[in-house]
Amino acid sequence: MTIPARRSLRDDTSWVLGPLMELPHVIHAAVISGDGLIEGRSPNLERDAAEGVAAMLSALQGAARTTTAAFAGTFEARLRQTVVESDHGWVFAIPAGENTTLAVFAGPDVNMGVVTHQMQVQVASLGAKTMSTPARNDTTT
Repeated sequence: MTIPARRSLRDDTSWVLGPLMELPHVIHAAVISGDGLIEGRSPNLERDAAEGVAAMLSALQGAARTTTAAFAGTFEARLRQTVVESDHGWVFAIPAGENTTLAVFAGPDVNMGVVTHQMQVQVASLGAKTMSTPARNDTTT
């Protein structure tokens, strides 16, 4: 019997960030798990900074979901994006599948529509690749 190769539980998803990093004024990008772990980061984002971003963004997404549910009066409301503006630029965060977030940090002069559109394209690409990747081995048997 042939046993298929086991996939890592946390495959590096940095490949999805390339097209985002090519956009004008985009500085950093990351793929973050719901439990605050880095699944992929742009090359210029230092590991320590990325881990801090992941932890805080995980908390921010949770707070945004809870706030939305409270305002909407229902937990059925789905979070579509979180946007933070500062004097240094913009943070965009969108759900990227089950328990994953795609985040981008861009300078103040960024075209928000272009960035969020490309983020949606990359989320679709990430979903397509994830669905076509062989499943992990079941180690319970």
